[in-house]
Amino acid sequence: MGIIGWIILGLVAGAIAKAIKPGKQGGGWLATLLLGVIGAVLGGWIGSAAFGVGVSEFWSLSTCLLAIGGSLLVLIIWGFGSSKRD
Repeated sequence: MGIIGWIILGLVAGAIAKAIKPGKQGGGWLATLLLGVIGAVLGGWIGSAAFGVGVSEFWSLSTCLLAIGGSLLVLIIWGFGSSKRD
């Protein structure tokens, strides 16, 4: 998958992850893009290590699910790291 494919997949996966997890996530489309690309890479790495399924084809259900799952994981970790403590 080329760089344009990663960017499109990252934007879509990041937007879906932000829609699934309620709350105040800051950032605009660029933060969503970065969240999605990092999540897609993380999801692909975890998927290939744990299940033997990677992020190889753009129009694959496993690719989309791994990217969204990785984006959710990155979003949750980001939420824990950026929460304000009193």
